[in-house]
Amino acid sequence: MKQTSQSSRGFIIALVATVLWSTTGPFISYLSKTYSLPSLVLAFWRDLFVSIGMVVGLLIFSRARFHLERIHWPFMVLYGLSLAIFNSLWTFSVQYNGAAVATVMAFSSPAMTAILSRIVLKEKFSLIKILSILLSLAGIVLVAGAYDPSVWNLNPLGIVFGLLSGLLFAVYNLEGKHASDTKIDSWTALLYSFAFRNCLFIIFQSWE
Repeated sequence: MKQTSQSSRGFIIALVATVLWSTTGPFISYLSKTYSLPSLVLAFWRDLFVSIGMVVGLLIFSRARFHLERIHWPFMVLYGLSLAIFNSLWTFSVQYNGAAVATVMAFSSPAMTAILSRIVLKEKFSLIKILSILLSLAGIVLVAGAYDPSVWNLNPLGIVFGLLSGLLFAVYNLEGKHASDTKIDSWTALLYSFAFRNCLFIIFQSWE
């Protein structure tokens, strides 16, 4: 009974998170078109506001979650790097593809997550999982119009950014699973992944 309750809670959280995350596409598209904000600038400020919000929230409600064991710091740097690349690719994808197509292409990540889980974690594939992956990828191709060779000629960067955002999203998902498996608190992982992401972004910008 407890297992069922936890599973139901997980599905609800995943559904709510998906709906909320999907709203970022229209916002990015609006800001990019209305105010001509560069994609990387949008990505930076979005994650900076998340980091600030996390710091304020944990200062008020749970300061103990600021603690992170030293052994986990290298992983969190990698976690932040993956997030930096994913968010940048996602923002570029919205710019080149539009909010709707970019969102659908980013949701190629479940299929890619399953494939990476098989390669990295040696998880077994059932027939249902294989069919789900194939249907998911087929849906991405149909919505993005990638079946039409002319689309690749007109918008090759858009398709590349869209598929890479899905791949990096999948990598980010697996890193989240690793954080959970190593008993890193989810709020702590969220805080430091975004914090390191912003630090790395500032370093990258200083090199330009």
